[in-house]
Amino acid sequence: MTDFNNAIIEEFRANGGTVGGPFESARLLLLTTTGARSGKPHTVPLGFLHDGHGRMLVIASAAGSDRHPAWFHNLRADQRATVETGTFTFEAEAEILAGEERDEAFSRAVEADPGWAEYQRKTDRVIPVVALSPVAAKPSERPWGDDLVATHAMFRRELALVRQEIARSGPGLGAQLRINCLMVCRGLAHHHTAEDAELFPVLDERHPELEPVMRRLREEHRVVERLIEELEEAIQSADLSRDELRAKVDHLTEEIEAHLDYEESQLVSVLNNITG
Repeated sequence: MTDFNNAIIEEFRANGGTVGGPFESARLLLLTTTGARSGKPHTVPLGFLHDGHGRMLVIASAAGSDRHPAWFHNLRADQRATVETGTFTFEAEAEILAGEERDEAFSRAVEADPGWAEYQRKTDRVIPVVALSPVAAKPSERPWGDDLVATHAMFRRELALVRQEIARSGPGLGAQLRINCLMVCRGLAHHHTAEDAELFPVLDERHPELEPVMRRLREEHRVVERLIEELEEAIQSADLSRDELRAKVDHLTEEIEAHLDYEESQLVSVLNNITG
């Protein structure tokens, strides 16, 4: 492993998935495979794409080299890998995409970042695209409140990336940008549904004095749910303009930021004191 990769990995793990430098505005994950020859774990930082179906797509570009990267050879020998997002760590099953599915995914990648096309032009090999499907999550070792902060940081980061992508986009909205918007909507909706069904009832029972706080948080969930539904509907429209998308994402971001700030100010210390 190069010193450059080591530095990124250390920064990634130290900062909950956030890194600076050339990858500051990139979606990164850490992929740990099992060495095909050595049998030892091998970790690399990789950019990834959402595919809209819960999988994460990674591209075996090797910067346009004529040889596949080591991690790709490892996955061909053993499809199981560990993925770190900075917030979550999970076991994943790798699938090498083929045919139209591979071509469509690679086209979306090029649409989002033309650098992928430059890598393909540099080599005669067809650069592989690999889908990583979550299989089993590793339980978090953080206290509940710190876990909430880490999850919120993930949503803040993703919303910031989407807003940057909208700003960089042309008049037409690409398929990958629409998928990225859709994924952040689904993630927020899932997070709030889990809070309503699992976390908030625990707090209702153990901390009845928080009733006004919980009432406000639930009301804010309904507001965010409405905004998510409006954004998801807009994303399906072929006529959606960049300015219309920007306005809807900005509105959602404003509401979410205020909601997350309030939730953290009221619940983090309480959650960090919950045991069992």
